[in-house]
Amino acid sequence: MSAAGFLIIATFTAPEAIVPEPALMLWLLPLAASISITYKATKLPKITPANFIKEAAVLFASIVVFVVVIMLVLHAFRLITE
Repeated sequence: MSAAGFLIIATFTAPEAIVPEPALMLWLLPLAASISITYKATKLPKITPANFIKEAAVLFASIVVFVVVIMLVLHAFRLITE
């Protein structure tokens, strides 16, 4: 194996430090969008542009709201237990 290959493998030996910041929640938006678009593209029996956009937007919003509610509950729980 080449030296570049060993360097790539070596990066997986130590965990990546992820600092919990509110800005990291912005990564939720493209993830939720891709999940909702892919899910609706595979599950709708008949895809029309208006119906597809509406259904994908509703699913996107429900995913984002659910994650934000869970985030707030976990944050409140953390504040209570400190």
